[in-house]
Amino acid sequence: MDNTIKKEKQCYFCANNINEIDYKDAENLRHFISSYMKILPRKRTGVCSWHQRKLALAIKRARVMALLPFTR
Repeated sequence: MDNTIKKEKQCYFCANNINEIDYKDAENLRHFISSYMKILPRKRTGVCSWHQRKLALAIKRARVMALLPFTR
């Protein structure tokens, strides 16, 4: 049995006091999509649920504005 303590991930946006996620900031949004351009889940990124919803909306808007690709 492994007795190591897992460190809980802290929300990137809460830690940096970011309330609004800008869809025009494509470089920041790229950290939250996979190599296949899919939105990464909360469990993988450690983002809180409130910011995950805002993040998904920002990524979708960036895709429509051609700042991020839909697929690889």
